[in-house]
Amino acid sequence: MRIIFLIIGLFAATIASAQETVVSELSQDGVSITATFDGSEIFLFGAIKRDAPVNASAGQLDVIIEVSGPPTETLVRQKERKVIIWVNADSVEMDRAPSYYSIAATGPLEQLVTDSERSLRNLGLDYAVRVANPEDEEFREAVIRIHQKDGTYATEVTPVTLTEETLFTTKLAMPVNVVEGEYTVKTMLVRDLQVISTSTSTITVRKTGAEKWLYDLAHEQAFIYGLLSLAVALLAGWTASEIFRRIRG
Repeated sequence: MRIIFLIIGLFAATIASAQETVVSELSQDGVSITATFDGSEIFLFGAIKRDAPVNASAGQLDVIIEVSGPPTETLVRQKERKVIIWVNADSVEMDRAPSYYSIAATGPLEQLVTDSERSLRNLGLDYAVRVANPEDEEFREAVIRIHQKDGTYATEVTPVTLTEETLFTTKLAMPVNVVEGEYTVKTMLVRDLQVISTSTSTITVRKTGAEKWLYDLAHEQAFIYGLLSLAVALLAGWTASEIFRRIRG
């Protein structure tokens, strides 16, 4: 009888400690910025792989997906008006500030993981954007407001659809003003307010076509770019004057 109880206990322990692993995939791993680029939407889908059945008494399962863009400049300056002109006043060095940030999840972030877990993983704008000196909190909040206003920091959590605690899907929106670089997509599996598995993917954003040519020209051959800009401005002015002359004539 004791052997039977031992076997049952071992079986229950195996179920309770069943390993759960998250597997995710993107519909595309690259975004091309062209002259007509107006944003992009990427479909993310995934599944939860298990090596044994999960105990029925296990806590709620959730999914969190974090998308973070390449870091921005680390120095933030505050403008101050002196008589009739605006000048640079105080400046603050940012400890961490991604150029793009969004969260997709099966619920409100604060309800899915503990504060200590969010702090450990820099999860959410409270932890993803930081200043070197805690006394400069107003600068951090200003950076967040600016990014939220131009759409590069999401103001709301994007819903994730989780089916039968096995399959999940969501859509990741890339705004029109995204910058070039590598965007990290981190998919986290959460149970009992703790992250138990993570899967990481990358989205590469690059300029192509005329946009890339002009960008490279401006940064690598500034003198030629300046002459070209001047020529375009002169041509536009001449064209406009010709149109008005013909209309009046």
